[in-house]
Order: sequence, then structure tokens, then C-alpha cells
Amino acid sequence: MELQSTLTCPECGHRETETMPTDACQWFYECKSCGSILKPNKGDCCVFCSFATVPCPPIQAGENCCR
Repeated sequence: MELQSTLTCPECGHRETETMPTDACQWFYECKSCGSILKPNKGDCCVFCSFATVPCPPIQAGENCCR
């Protein structure tokens, strides 16, 4: 299981590598460059599934993600 994923802000394009939580979905993320608050796209469970290079741990494991 990969726990590092790089988020890309859709507003300013800033990229930041973060460690994903293994015990919960992350529904919000504040861009460290422009301050935009990222929220999952419709149909995605978390910001990592919407804006990052690697999906969240539950999705990687083939499980239902928290919705």
C-alpha cells in the first residue's frame, strides 16, 4: 500500500506530497500556496481520489471507501 500521494491544486497548480491517513477519508485539504480549500469531486470519496497521484488506502485495498 502506498501512503504518499501528491496533491495538485486545481486553482493554482501547486503540488504537495502528503501522507494519506489510513483510518479515515480526508474530505478537505487547504492548498499551501493559494489557500483554496479542496473538496472531493462528485462521486469521489476524498481529496486524494480527486486531486492526487495515488488514491486513498481503502480504494487501493479494493474496499468501499467512507462516503
